[in-house]
Amino acid sequence: MGFSHLAPEMKSLTRRQARARGLGCALPLLLALVPAWAAAPHGPTVMHCGSVPSAILGRSVGYCVALPADYTTSGHRRYPVLYYLHGLFENDRSWQENGGKAVLDHLLAKGEVGDFIVALPDAGESFYVNSLSGKVRYEDFFIREFIPFIDRTYRTIPSRGERALDGDSMGGYGSLHLGLSHANLFSVTCALIPALIARLPNPFPEQFVHYEYVLEKSFGSPISETYWVANSPLTLAKHPDNFKGLKIYFAAAESDRFGFEKGAEQLDEILTAEHVPHVFTMRPGGHDWDFVDANMKGTLVFAWKYFKRAEAKDHAPHAAGPSRPNAELPGH
Repeated sequence: MGFSHLAPEMKSLTRRQARARGLGCALPLLLALVPAWAAAPHGPTVMHCGSVPSAILGRSVGYCVALPADYTTSGHRRYPVLYYLHGLFENDRSWQENGGKAVLDHLLAKGEVGDFIVALPDAGESFYVNSLSGKVRYEDFFIREFIPFIDRTYRTIPSRGERALDGDSMGGYGSLHLGLSHANLFSVTCALIPALIARLPNPFPEQFVHYEYVLEKSFGSPISETYWVANSPLTLAKHPDNFKGLKIYFAAAESDRFGFEKGAEQLDEILTAEHVPHVFTMRPGGHDWDFVDANMKGTLVFAWKYFKRAEAKDHAPHAAGPSRPNAELPGH
């Protein structure tokens, strides 16, 4: 796969297409500032896949990690972690298979980002929430088991400032849901074509009935509108005191076949009304991996920028030491 489509030149966008709320600039200017804090060129990441036993889910859960090229030779060096959450009907290997690794490796080769670990858990069709029935507590697994497992198993920097979320479609929903719900664990949350709908259709259109069956696994059968609304990022965003300091970036496709761009615009309006700094972009494209690959540069560069700021703060002369792991994680 060539790289010509992975880092398209940023164009002047209309107000509807690109907005930056309180972060100092719109995305084109944000990316133009990269040389000020970018790293030297780095080699490609190395994939490792395995499984983590979960007492909460009662089974093992597959996962992959993309490790920095120098991971096995860098001694005791520790790295920030970006948790990338996959979309519906995908798994922990989808990011690599559909071009995500190629995007990151290209940015590393150009020195536009530095080294960090990408952790990719298999989430099935969970939407990254605890199911209404209580049978599949995926959110509890992710927060209480998966993050501690990654911190134990790999040389991470186990602090909020060096931990970010990203994801696409269902994973974009999950990234926003988890970031807004657990902002004491994450400094950045990003989302590409996030599955945002203010109200689920009732009844579902015939062509989308299959998705109704999928949603029932997490949100009740029949689907509980109350539970859907309670977990929605559109609801969580109305309570900014719960996610102070969280850096937020999300991108929607103008021609999303599910209409998720309308939900993204609603999220932008809510965050703006609540005076929450954020970056929102609306770009040409549809609900597919072509859009994700073409726009992932924005999320990865965004996360890296704040990883570097956290690193600089931790190593400043007045700093007492590295950021402490968050108390919400068991064992810390």
